[in-house]
Amino acid sequence: MSDEPAGPGAAFQAFVALIARLRAPGGCPWDREQTHHSLKPMTIEEAYEVVEAIERGDDAHLAGELGDLLLQVVFHAQIASEEGRFDIAQVVERVSAKMVRRHPHVFGSTPASTSGQVLKNWEAIKRAEREEKGHEDASLLDGVSRSLPGVLEAYQMAVKASRVGFDWPDAPAVLAKLDEEVAELKAAVETRQGVWGDRRVPPAQRASEGFTPERAKHAVAEEVGDLLFAAINVARLLGEDPESCLKAANRKFRARFRHVEERLHERGRTPAESNLEEMEALWQEAKARERSGR
Repeated sequence: MSDEPAGPGAAFQAFVALIARLRAPGGCPWDREQTHHSLKPMTIEEAYEVVEAIERGDDAHLAGELGDLLLQVVFHAQIASEEGRFDIAQVVERVSAKMVRRHPHVFGSTPASTSGQVLKNWEAIKRAEREEKGHEDASLLDGVSRSLPGVLEAYQMAVKASRVGFDWPDAPAVLAKLDEEVAELKAAVETRQGVWGDRRVPPAQRASEGFTPERAKHAVAEEVGDLLFAAINVARLLGEDPESCLKAANRKFRARFRHVEERLHERGRTPAESNLEEMEALWQEAKARERSGR
């Protein structure tokens, strides 16, 4: 008898059987009640928890979170299997066939010596697949789901456009665009809060020049969106994942604000009982502690 550990095939089959047992008559009432729709929030949550585990660099945690994500895949496939639509074997077969089909430089004769060539080939293959199914997109960007979170949607659209050459030449170019968007946002804010917000300007004059508070508010929102889109592309062209960058900034904010709360607690107060000047001083203290490594 071999002492070698069982391969993933046997372990995977056992896991699929376990989920089927939970869903079978006499199984778990909660598992039996679930549907594709009820599982949607959990599927999204598990994907984000995988990302968090990657950012933490904790292998044991990552292995556990990947298992939780795999559970979602198998669970969805089991529900479909019970309804006679497809099963987990078909899921695996389809993704395997897709990977072979989309890597002709590995499994075929199409040349691709750089990752850029690989991505161009990938887009051409995907387009041909959609046309073959009668799902020809009116736009290259139709392949980006509109249900994605805003940061990821913006990133994916820019990535797709870049694969056909529609892109800034380098990071300095998009940084210049970022400066341009900041200037446009400042102008929109000044318009909303400046002279046009002054009630001394006669309503007739505002109306004659097409000004309304609603239009001014919309202009500010539009410029904020443009600024965020440009910032996302700054990250992309610098080789950074904007979602990860933002999550890191969120973690930093949490830690610094927690320091503010703790120091105020030592003084017998809460943030609500403090003032901006005191909290800003403690915030700068937190930043100094970060720089000193304490």
